Amino acid sequence: MKYVIIFFSAFLLVACKKDKETVSVPAKKDSVTVVQDSVKTDAPKTGIAVDPFPFPKEIKECSCYFAKSKSDFENEKYIYADDAGKTAYMKLDGKRLAMNLISSSDMEVDEELSKEIESDDYKISVKGKKIKGEEALLFEGTLTIEKPDGTVVILPVYGECGC
Repeated sequence: MKYVIIFFSAFLLVACKKDKETVSVPAKKDSVTVVQDSVKTDAPKTGIAVDPFPFPKEIKECSCYFAKSKSDFENEKYIYADDAGKTAYMKLDGKRLAMNLISSSDMEVDEELSKEIESDDYKISVKGKKIKGEEALLFEGTLTIEKPDGTVVILPVYGECGC
């Protein structure tokens, strides 16, 4: 029995020693090469994010409101709204903004629509032509947004003005 215990102990000692040797051998490198994407996730955003928003509750009577397309307009995905006088509403760079209208053309008289809006961070201009005039006047045109850093975004707009 004594020999069995000695033999078994020697066997375990040799077996443990081999495991240690295999652990100390450097592992093979995998053949897969990881290539880092050239686009950095922390790179500064370029452009201006213009997001749709629901019709502002602050507007009670006459208003102008526009979407990027006729389809978006019909689905109430507005990117611009104003109270036809003092305040314009937009959602820019993730923030809902209420901005002062600087100038606005008389929609009842003109065939052309023109609005100018300024804030500390944006200068916005809306220009359009009347395409249909009933109770509400339908317009198609462009919305131009400028930032002080020189970033400019020009979007097509479709919408209406009326009371």
